[in-house]
Amino acid sequence: MRDAADPGRHLDETREEEKGEPEPPEWDDEYLDHVRDRVMHSYDLEKSYRVRGEPFTLYGDLRVESHKQFFHPSLQFGHYRSREYLFVRRAETVARRDLESLVELGHDLADGWIDPDEEHFSTEFTFVLVVPSIPEAVREYVSGFRDRTLLKHGYYGHYEVNLLVVAPDRERTVASREADVEDAFRVWEPLEAREPGLVERLVRRIWR
Repeated sequence: MRDAADPGRHLDETREEEKGEPEPPEWDDEYLDHVRDRVMHSYDLEKSYRVRGEPFTLYGDLRVESHKQFFHPSLQFGHYRSREYLFVRRAETVARRDLESLVELGHDLADGWIDPDEEHFSTEFTFVLVVPSIPEAVREYVSGFRDRTLLKHGYYGHYEVNLLVVAPDRERTVASREADVEDAFRVWEPLEAREPGLVERLVRRIWR
């Protein structure tokens, strides 16, 4: 299991250009392998990931940079970047305290992983728990949850903590308001071709 001992390193990472697409990891977990197939073209994926002592079965990193240009590509303006970190864990049970602990982790990571400046638009920390069933108290908490923090009153963008709980055997999910990745975890339903993809939704948020 890889341990992200230095979360700040994410700020300086650059995606290396390689010939062809690297093979995504396999989880030996039918459900998570289905999820992988749905998100692999948007996220860089890792398995058995650990950060701040917390283990996750699946980890994803999505980056989007957007800019406008005026007549010629060299005349660019409005350059913004967004990022989403996806943390997925299988668990035997889930309670509100488990989710509150993940929210706290999201805020801790934001302090170390975000480089706030004028070009930063948004960073999202999305935590997903895969469980046998979803208690009603958890459903109520997650469905009403939203946690957005403005950086320098919004001048440096914002970050958001999202929650998603999935019970695949029961074909049930509950997601917080901005957890756009929910559809990818509802593997028992087809992804609608007319729906915008994860990257497209992030770009739309930047320019709306």
